[in-house]
Amino acid sequence: ILVPQLCLIRTIRTARTQAEEREMIQKECAAIRSSFREEDNTYRCRNVAKLLYMHMLGYPAHFGQLECLKLIASQKFTDKRIGYLGAMLLLDERQDVHLLMTNCIKNDLNHSTQYVQGLALCTLGCMGSSEMCRDLAGEVEKLLKTSNSYLRKKAALCAVHVIRKVPELMEMFLPATKNLLSEKNHGVLHTSVVLLTEMCERSPDMLSHFRKLVPQLVRILKNLIMSGYSPEHDVSGISDPFLQVRILRLLRILGRSDDDSSEAMNDILAQVATNTETSKNVGNAILYETVLTIMDIKSESGLRVLAINILGRFLLNNDKNIRYVALTSLLKTVQTDHNAVQRHRSTIVDCLKDLDVSIKRRAMELSFALVNGNNIRGMMKELLYFLDSCDPEFKADCASGVFLAAEKYAPSKRWHIDTIMRVLTTAGSYVRDDSVPNLIQLITNSVEMHAYTVQRLYKALLDDISQQPLVQVSSWCIGEYGDLLVSGQCEEEEPIQVTEDEVLDVLEGLLLSNLSTPVTRGYSLTAIMKLSTREILNRIKKVVSVYGSSIDVELQQRAVEYNALFKKYDHMRPALLERMPIMEKTASNGPTEIVQTNGETEPSVPDTKHPPLVTQPANQVRACDVNELHSGLLVIPPMTAYNKNGLKIEFTFERANPNPNIAVITIHATNTTEADMTEFVFQAAVPKVRCDWPVTFFPHDLQQQLRMRVKLTYTHKGLPVQDLAEVNNFPPQSWQ
Repeated sequence: ILVPQLCLIRTIRTARTQAEEREMIQKECAAIRSSFREEDNTYRCRNVAKLLYMHMLGYPAHFGQLECLKLIASQKFTDKRIGYLGAMLLLDERQDVHLLMTNCIKNDLNHSTQYVQGLALCTLGCMGSSEMCRDLAGEVEKLLKTSNSYLRKKAALCAVHVIRKVPELMEMFLPATKNLLSEKNHGVLHTSVVLLTEMCERSPDMLSHFRKLVPQLVRILKNLIMSGYSPEHDVSGISDPFLQVRILRLLRILGRSDDDSSEAMNDILAQVATNTETSKNVGNAILYETVLTIMDIKSESGLRVLAINILGRFLLNNDKNIRYVALTSLLKTVQTDHNAVQRHRSTIVDCLKDLDVSIKRRAMELSFALVNGNNIRGMMKELLYFLDSCDPEFKADCASGVFLAAEKYAPSKRWHIDTIMRVLTTAGSYVRDDSVPNLIQLITNSVEMHAYTVQRLYKALLDDISQQPLVQVSSWCIGEYGDLLVSGQCEEEEPIQVTEDEVLDVLEGLLLSNLSTPVTRGYSLTAIMKLSTREILNRIKKVVSVYGSSIDVELQQRAVEYNALFKKYDHMRPALLERMPIMEKTASNGPTEIVQTNGETEPSVPDTKHPPLVTQPANQVRACDVNELHSGLLVIPPMTAYNKNGLKIEFTFERANPNPNIAVITIHATNTTEADMTEFVFQAAVPKVRCDWPVTFFPHDLQQQLRMRVKLTYTHKGLPVQDLAEVNNFPPQSWQ
């Protein structure tokens, strides 16, 4: 068999191009097909062997499947060996032809030669389907009880495959497992532990049944670590590390959530952890499995500290894989054993300087998990240094982590502001979009730091306007607290001397800069508009009017509406552009704070650009805070707000309970046409009242009739539809 195959291999390797190789393969396959058609029994075995080599190279060899079955049915061992090998490579349960093997495998499982039985067990354990496993499970169970060690280890592995395919057959193998751990042969012991592990993982009843084997497993493991040199099982001076690892995994499963089993294995785990050689990779593999077992069972606190110290030593290993494994394991245990992991903080921080990307990422995640109120200053110093020098792929995650840690553990508000400033100035372009409104909320709530913050941000703008999140936050703060900047009110450090014209120069520069995004220009235009409540009014009018014809629709709309404030609604301008109120926090939920605003719980993303048009999905509720409502007006009749082109929108009103000062408007949208309306968006604007998020109606605005402008966008019959309408028939009770 080997000589012709070697000749084929030598011939294929002489091919200089892939096309030449394909040509050789095609010719050889044609010759093999001809031989198969002639039913040539003499060369069938060597032809299938050639075919298997071509299959390994990636060429189609499915036409040899039936020939493999013929070889399996042969009485010659050499034919059976190639036939079973071909079946394992070319057949699986997706091909119906594999069912034709069932009878042959059954006969070979009862063969008088152990090597033929071994071939049948290997094939069944490799590619046996559910039907085959059901039919042949009895033969496998018989071989599992035989005294032949060679067959028992193969039968145990085949039983694992049978259980995976047909879990309900698990109880069939239970009697045969009783004496498996008494075997002295390491191969049988190894496969027996694999079988027991599979059964425990798949059945809670089996798990309870096999917990009584814990003392026996402990005894086997103790003999392995205490035995002397055994050349048959020695690997780098350690006796059968493969079996040790398998036993440790099984102990981990048996000891999980069980006090008695955990207590029975505590001592042996301590011995393995202290007596295993760490200079070789096999020893580190055993130690790693020991650590996982200790951390997963109900182990003693001292043993857990020992396990974490082992991981700490792994961090000093030169092998990158071992360091990565240690960091990943520590990350899983840091929540339950925080203090023990803290002892290795300096080593973990050193891993941030590693050249390997995977190690740096795990070290960064673990470093953030170790941050607390006691080490916040030192850890932030290290993490900010890492943020300055790390690759771009880390900057977004690192910046978000710094924001969260600073928000949770900041020792002072000034330190908090300075830390955020450092992130914005060094990695601003990588800051995530949700960070900007969250930072604005932080600044808004830090009343005593407003002057200091706006001064620091103004200086940062003078140095660099390329970091867009920094520019956005700075623009918002200048718009809100520009009076503090110009007046020079700053107790934290020496105030700068700046005029309103200089501030306006900076904001105009942001509007004109090619670095500014449309969102940034929106922030800048709103900031300029905020300054219009002070001096330099004529200059601001000119700037705003220029953007009334901007090609950016959002910017153009803001400029047009701001121009309208200067003209028709100038009397409302001071109230609309006054300073934003403090946003109170009620609960924390990760990066987004939840605030109670106007009786409605919303994520604390403030209206940083004062949007004149508020987008609201049609199936959500808008709460309106109406001060000094008449307590007797508790019933508000519904109304039709829009009815056109088959789309009908109705408003229903309800007083919130127990506070009647809260009026809830529910929007009901109905489609009366036969075709679906998709991508439906309802937008509403209240042009003559102050509009925040959520919409707030103030007492001094209630003297005028409430009007609402509605913008509807949807897709109908495959075509986009957009319509504008005005709702001016609100019931008096809904807003008085």
